[in-house]
Amino acid sequence: MSQTVWIVVAVVVVAALIIAGIVSSRRRRSEHLKDRFGREYDRTLEAAGDRSKAEADLQEREKRVEKLDIRPLEPDERREFLDRWSDVQARFVDDPARAVAFADALLGDVMKARGYPVSDFEQRAGDISVDHPVVVEHYHKAHEIAVRHGRGEASTEDLRQAMIHYRALFDNLVGAGAPAASGVRETEPAHH
Repeated sequence: MSQTVWIVVAVVVVAALIIAGIVSSRRRRSEHLKDRFGREYDRTLEAAGDRSKAEADLQEREKRVEKLDIRPLEPDERREFLDRWSDVQARFVDDPARAVAFADALLGDVMKARGYPVSDFEQRAGDISVDHPVVVEHYHKAHEIAVRHGRGEASTEDLRQAMIHYRALFDNLVGAGAPAASGVRETEPAHH
C-alpha cells in the first residue's frame, strides 16, 4: 500500500475514534443527568422538546447551584418553620386558598434560609431540582394548582392536593422527622 493510502486509513481511524469518544461522552452525560434528576429529566426534556437543550438546561442548573451556599437549617430555624407549617395547616380549615398562599410563601422562606435564591417560580423549581429531584414534581403540581386557583379554576379538593404537594417539599427541605437536615442530596431510583 502506498503512503497516501496509509495516511487516509490513519485519518479515518482517528476520526472514527474521535466520533466514538464524543458519542460515548454524550451517552455518559445523558445517563448522569437521568440518574441525578429522575423524572425532572423527563419533564425538562418534554418542555424543551430537544434532548440537547434539555440537558444544557439541567447542566446549567447544576453549575448555578454549585455556586450557591446551600446549608442545612439550624435546629431553632427548623423548629420555627415546623411551627409555622402547623399554623398554615390549621388555617386550611377556615380559608383553604389563603393557607395555600401561606404555604407557598413559607416554602420561599425555607428556601431562602437554606441559601436558595428566591426569584421567580421556574428559577426556584430549577434550583431545588438539583438537590431534591424527587419532590420538585410536588412543587410543580402545587404551583399549577395555585395558578389555576388564581383563575378561579381550582376546587377546595384541588387546594387540599396543593397542600399535600407543598408538604412533601416542605418536609424534604426542613428535614421533618430528622434531627437536622444532613445536606445529603436526595436520590431516587434510576429509570431508563
